[in-house]
Amino acid sequence: MSGLVIPVIYGSYRRDRMGIRAARFAVSRLAAMGHEPVLVDAKATGVPILDRMYKEYADGEAPQALEELAKLYDRADAFAIVAGEYNQSLQPGLKNLLDHFLEHYFWRPSGIVCYSQGAFGGVRAMTAWRPVLAEMGMPAISSNVPVPRIQNALSEDGEPQGDAAERLEKGFSKFAADLVWWAEAAKAQRAKGKPPY
Repeated sequence: MSGLVIPVIYGSYRRDRMGIRAARFAVSRLAAMGHEPVLVDAKATGVPILDRMYKEYADGEAPQALEELAKLYDRADAFAIVAGEYNQSLQPGLKNLLDHFLEHYFWRPSGIVCYSQGAFGGVRAMTAWRPVLAEMGMPAISSNVPVPRIQNALSEDGEPQGDAAERLEKGFSKFAADLVWWAEAAKAQRAKGKPPY
């Protein structure tokens, strides 16, 4: 099975964003594997601060950005979450972007690409995201891709560089294989009939 739809969800609103490099890297590598990664950039989507979830709007009354995301998420087989570390925890923009939906995530796995400008590569944020993603119905796979010192590890267009290049390529390959395995398994189960609730 190939050609999975995998939204790559990125949530920074900062002016000088480094994490967009990790998002571009994920999109590039998933596309090279024959999948359909779609970058969902919180800053570019125009999704408002959460007032109502998508499901709380009457049909046809949700903001256009939410309607477009709902259509994409309905087609999704898995989600790649690109998570920066803010004060050893979650990015507020990413949390806001994700909180607009719930049922659209159900029975689809997620994978975390985390980053920071320091040595830990966002792993403290990754550990904070795991229970949140599980609660949302898209549990995170065990593999992840930490990107420490992102300013040096990835070029502006998301290409691995320097000493980090080989590790990132190898790590992402394992991560993607793991995410695809779970996505295909979940897709096969969904095809058998409605989930249990």
